Formats: sequence, C-alpha cells, structure tokens
Amino acid sequence: MKKVLILGAGMVVKPIVTYLLNKDFQVTVATRTKSKADAMIGDHPNGRSVAWTVEQEHELDQMIQQHDLTVSLLPYTHHLMVARKCIHLRKNMVTTSYVKPEMRALDEEARKAGIIILNELGLDPGIDHMSAMRIIDRIHNKMGKVEEFYSFCGALVAPEVEENPFRYKFTWAPKGVVMAGNNDGKYLRDGQVRYIPTEGLFKDPVQVNFPGVGLLDVYPNRDSLPYADLYGIPEVKTIFRGTFRYQGWCEIIDAMKRLRLLSYEKMNLEGLTFAGFLARQIGANDSQNILNKVAGWLNVSPESRPIRAMDWLGLFSQEPVNRLEDSPFEIVSDLMIEKMMIQPAERDMVVMLHTFVASYPGGEKEVIKSSMLDFGTLQTDTSVARTVALPAACGVEMILEGRIRAKGVHIPVIPEIYNPILDSLEKMNIRMEEQYGLPLSEGIRMNG
Repeated sequence: MKKVLILGAGMVVKPIVTYLLNKDFQVTVATRTKSKADAMIGDHPNGRSVAWTVEQEHELDQMIQQHDLTVSLLPYTHHLMVARKCIHLRKNMVTTSYVKPEMRALDEEARKAGIIILNELGLDPGIDHMSAMRIIDRIHNKMGKVEEFYSFCGALVAPEVEENPFRYKFTWAPKGVVMAGNNDGKYLRDGQVRYIPTEGLFKDPVQVNFPGVGLLDVYPNRDSLPYADLYGIPEVKTIFRGTFRYQGWCEIIDAMKRLRLLSYEKMNLEGLTFAGFLARQIGANDSQNILNKVAGWLNVSPESRPIRAMDWLGLFSQEPVNRLEDSPFEIVSDLMIEKMMIQPAERDMVVMLHTFVASYPGGEKEVIKSSMLDFGTLQTDTSVARTVALPAACGVEMILEGRIRAKGVHIPVIPEIYNPILDSLEKMNIRMEEQYGLPLSEGIRMNG
C-alpha cells in the first residue's frame, strides 16, 4: 500500500484526505493541531495523525522517508524546506502554491534525484492552468493564435448568503486574503505593459456579468506577464489575470488602503481605542465624531460603502484595541476574521472564467469562453476546499500509479498532467463549461 504524508490540516485539507483514503492509500496527516487531523480521518483504518510543527525538522525527515510522497499544504514559506528534504530523500512532492524562483531553481536537483515536485495544483493556481492549456493547445493545433487571454477567478459566498457591507466572507486562509490587498499588478494590453502600483490596485475594477451570479468586479492578480511564456503564447497581445469580487469590496479596500489600514508597520497602541487608532491614521486631534472625520478625510459620504463597512467592523468604536504594539494590518485583519468567517450553514462559491480571442490563418476570429460556477455543500465540503484539494489529490494518485513520468519542478501545463486530471475532476462534478465560436462582442471590455 502506497503511503502519503500530508503536512497541514487547514481549511482546504479534508477533501484530499478523504479522496486518498477512499482510494486505499495510507495517509498520515501531520499538523500542529492533531484534533483537526483526527476529525478529517475519522475511524478510517488507513489514516493516522501526528502532532508536529515545522520546527521539528528531524521528525520531518523521518516522516518523509517513511512515505512514498509528501503533500505540503503548509504556508508557502515552508515549501522550500520540505522540497529540499524530498530531493535529499528522493521522494515525490505536491503543493498547491505558486512556484517561487527559489523552488524553480531546484529543478535540476529534482531531476537528478528522479522525483517530481508538482506545484500549483489547486484551484488558482491549478484548475486555471489546466483548463486554459486545454483550450490553448486546441487553438494552436488548428494553426491559430491567441491574441487576447483573460483569466478571472474568485472564492466567494453563494448569492443567498446574508450580506455584510463587504459582501465577502472568508472561506480560506483569511490573513492571506487580506494580505493580497497589498499586492501590485502587471498585465499586457494591446502589446503595452501596464503596471498598477499597490495604491491603485482597486481603483478601476473591470466589470463582468457572470451568468447565474450577476455583475462582478475584477482587479489585477499580481503579474500576468510570465503566463505568456508558461502557457506557450508568445503571440498574445493582451493577457490579464484577475480576481473576482462582488461589487463593493474594491471600493472598500481601496479606502482602507488610503487610510493605511493594511500597513505592516508596527506602532505603539498602548491605551488606544479603535476610534483613537483611526484618529491617529488621519492626523486628527481627537477621536470625537470620528466617523464623520474619516468620511471627510476620504472625501466620501458618511453613508458610503467604505464608511458603513468600517463602522460595521467596529473601527469607529470607543472599545480599546487591547494591544501594546502591533500593525494596522493585524488589527484590521483580526477584526475582519472575527466577523467575516463563513458559517457552517452558509454555502460558498467558486467562479472562474477564461476568455480568449483567437485568430486563424483564413482571417477568421472567435471568442472562446471557459467558465466554472461551483457551490459548496453544507453537509460535506466548501467549494474552495474541493476545488483546491481535489486537483492535488488526483495528481498524487497519478504520480503514485506511475501515470505522471515527468521529473523535476513542474506546474500542470503539460498534457500528460492536465488532461487526465481535468477528466477526473469532471467525474466529481468539477468542470469548466467551454463555448466556442462566439462573436467578438462577447470579449472582455477593459477600462481606460
């Protein structure tokens, strides 16, 4: 029986544990909170849990040695350490995280060790790569060119979930969601590189009407430029990767960034109330009537979305911050986590959309769309957990069965990997609906 080591027991781990146990693999979940792993494994005879932290490197060496493959679902900062151990011990590895340059630099070592380190095998990154490559290869096989490519994805709550002012609830890594608000953005439009500094990230969202959901905002998702090479489309004139949000989020987060509420800079908070903290952020002499003062500083109405959202969070209250020193990011993200976690009786939702403009030797052009609308189930798993964990689970199964023969550091952009995984996901009702031959009027309308 093949043995799989899973590191971490966070919000998206349960579906991969269940999948691999049901496929008759032996699964060990090693995590700081053993009770979480116990709950995922239940009474399955092939599952075991281990209390473990990343500081216990010797124990990690032993666990990797005892298993055929390691899945790292730890925070991305720990993947490199795990990867080096897997190379040394000649054991395959899977992650769902973006490949950092330091990880990519291990490619030759991994090849020499005869292993694959398969990264970005989740939702975004993951399903986005695989579903895009299937269409890109189809276009190229018809001697066509990809002139424009847009890829948007978002993990949201289902439309029926009771709204808060942000129109958002956390379904995965809450700190990571808020932290992403500090990214900048870069994309290619009509052959010209467009750079969006972090202070402008949310100022001019693209609007997309997603069937079954309605009008959504899209803001840039990091640097889109490397994907022209990763996807083998050097001919592309426009390439833009973005993140879906319900309308309101971008406006609110933009205002909070103007107030430096997502800053990582530590400050003395001794004796401050939340209202006093806001007064300091805008340079006010006192915290009296702070809501109106902040509205005036932002040049927005006291009834505007950003003011209502910050009021709902409690940022204008006279409650004590109860911290001696911390950053605005930690204060605000903790308030958001306290009030914005998805509840067991609420469904989440994943929306993904690829839009291509393809041209062919005869002069004809078409718009191609590939979309996914997936909902979580109240009885089992969230949508984001399923769509992140199950691609990784399929990849683990294929590696252990010898159906992926590639070695080195990879992401799932080669047919050997993406075709069978997409086929497996469709059997689990995770599928992209593809539309071909659409008119150019169905393309994405960019702002500016």
